[in-house]
Amino acid sequence: MTTQTTLTLRRPDDWHVHLRDGGVMAGVLPYTARQFARAIIMPNLSPPVTSVEGTAAYRQRILDALPAGSDFTPLMTCYLTDASDPAEIARGFEEGVFTAAKLYPAHATTGAAHGVTDIARIRPVLERMADIGMPLLVHGEVTDAAVDIFDREAVFIERVLAPLLADLPGLRVVFEHITTADAVAFVDAMGANVAATITPQHLHINRNAMFAGGLRPHAYCLPVAKREAHRLALRKAATSGSAKYFLGTDSAPHAVAAKESACGCAGIFNAPYALESYAAVFDEEGALDRLEAFASENGPRFYGLALNEGTVMLERGAVVVPDVIDAGGTAIVPFHAGQTLGWRIKD
Repeated sequence: MTTQTTLTLRRPDDWHVHLRDGGVMAGVLPYTARQFARAIIMPNLSPPVTSVEGTAAYRQRILDALPAGSDFTPLMTCYLTDASDPAEIARGFEEGVFTAAKLYPAHATTGAAHGVTDIARIRPVLERMADIGMPLLVHGEVTDAAVDIFDREAVFIERVLAPLLADLPGLRVVFEHITTADAVAFVDAMGANVAATITPQHLHINRNAMFAGGLRPHAYCLPVAKREAHRLALRKAATSGSAKYFLGTDSAPHAVAAKESACGCAGIFNAPYALESYAAVFDEEGALDRLEAFASENGPRFYGLALNEGTVMLERGAVVVPDVIDAGGTAIVPFHAGQTLGWRIKD
């Protein structure tokens, strides 16, 4: 940790966020738009966003819900299913509606009921994506009930991702919200066409957080947090300066009642203090000078987009995270609820 008191960053982007729809979207969107110039929007609505027209309509709803004067740009993704059509995927990409396509293994997480049951079923889609340079965003877990939940990312690499990239070495892949040292080693070993996003929660907590003094549903997300050794490997990767890693919050809002139930939803709502949360990690690791690349440069370069022109200033100072946030009439518990962070965005 340094004695530095202010930090000015090129305006960052969030390369993985869930905005939901309707009133909840209107309630959570301002938190993302306040900090980030652009964000990759997840398509796992109900029903999922699978078509060019449906994606364009969802993008317009986001734009309509933005606070007045906001210049935030949503970057849209297509939800892949067993029935996805290579021509439709390519059309959406070529028309600028799809920035990328999202692979959810069926039933791997919230809103994944319509996901891909077998990677072989979308082989023609993946081949077309490799041909046109369209990024594939991967939720990297197997859903085999015989595989321990804490091993599902590592097994996904072995069974699915490594063979896929061996067969299609030109496919551009973002391994999203990685949680293990196994994923770090895999990404490091691959070429420049493979990158990864890392969330703030996986940098701050290990799996003990879900069981600290009782069951803690607000520390539960998918992929779940892993052992401390994995958290440390993620912190090392994020702060290493490697261009392969960039900011992706995976902010996933759920109503308090949906989290605190007999079958609570997976997801952590970190958007309100995302940049402050990342800054705390980079400060603790003595790597504040590397935060700008992670937050503002590596992602755009991987996606082939221009860097943002504006800036965001952070200043050292206490910010108390509220216990609950009202998101358009829906109560949601934010990440770090009740805690004090040491950095804040200077308006």
